[in-house]
Amino acid sequence: MKAAAILIGAGFVGKAHVDALRRLGIEVRGVLGSSPESGEESRHLLGLARAYASLEEACDDSSATVAHICTPNYLHFDQASAFLRASKHVLCEKPLATDSSESEMLVKLARETKRAAGVAYNLRYYPLCQEAKAIVASGRIGAPRLVHGSFLQDWLLLPTDWNWRLDSKLGGELRAVSDIGTHWLDLMMFITGEKITEVCADLATTVPVRKRPRGRVETFKQGAASETDEVPITTDDYASVLLQFEKELHGVMTVSQVSAGRKARLWFEIDGTDGSLAWKSESPNELWIGNRDKANEILPKDPSLMSPEARSYAVYPGGHAEGYPDTFVQLFREFYEYVEAGNFDAPQKFPTFQTGHEEVTLCEAIAKSAQKRAWVDVSLY
Repeated sequence: MKAAAILIGAGFVGKAHVDALRRLGIEVRGVLGSSPESGEESRHLLGLARAYASLEEACDDSSATVAHICTPNYLHFDQASAFLRASKHVLCEKPLATDSSESEMLVKLARETKRAAGVAYNLRYYPLCQEAKAIVASGRIGAPRLVHGSFLQDWLLLPTDWNWRLDSKLGGELRAVSDIGTHWLDLMMFITGEKITEVCADLATTVPVRKRPRGRVETFKQGAASETDEVPITTDDYASVLLQFEKELHGVMTVSQVSAGRKARLWFEIDGTDGSLAWKSESPNELWIGNRDKANEILPKDPSLMSPEARSYAVYPGGHAEGYPDTFVQLFREFYEYVEAGNFDAPQKFPTFQTGHEEVTLCEAIAKSAQKRAWVDVSLY
């Protein structure tokens, strides 16, 4: 049977999932909303055939093989567990769960049910991030020694800005780190091929009290509610984390959701013994290559100029920009090719539940480090 999808949650990122699936020709059978009413509204808006009345009804739909979970973090564990037990493959938004005991159980369940289980670390799939990985692996910049960068946003700058992620009961104890920091951390471990072993973190809540509107606010949408409640905030608006990787690789990451003018700026630089690489999401079709004894270079996103390992991730020819929506297409292509091949003991190229579990563990180590104001060994969490 050809793979078909179910969408769970139809907010900002859920809509991105549907768009990417349609570009790949993968049918989305239906949607499950936070209530029957919201599900029906999403069904109509997205042009889908069916809105499920409950999680059980979605699990029972035998015409769909893959569940895309795009709901608030606290729901991920129960929903992913239910779909795996219903013999469906799962592609879950990050973080995989709100604590490592849950994420570890999901890794085990995916293994026991022999289902494909992926986490949407889609930023790996910018073509030039794949190219950066190929360049590092080739030895062109020598041995990586330093990694540094940031992921900055401004959508939660003001006390009147609100989103469910601000509530630790819905999003977990960390926010900026788990929401956007994990993207940066995953990308750096993916490109360098080295795991993070120790962390030393500084976290801050720069807006300690926010005005929560009495109504629903979608991610990245400005609320216009006239009635609000003041709510104390405990999750992080900002973090800087010193990082110790394997093989004497040192790094530092800064993340913020309160940096005015930065809408979604991910930037990194990797400095090796023979050269450097730098990339930023605001100019995703250019990769900077730093040299000591000759002029620096700018590599454009052009399949004819890219490494064989990265070339297939650039769909359009040189001069034709590719961006954020295309990263979902490439991730889902890799995931669905694996599903349709049917060998679930084969190696997985896409970020898996194990990847998601390692990121949750890393977040717990960062939280503990900030609390202790000291270096923490990631393997202890």
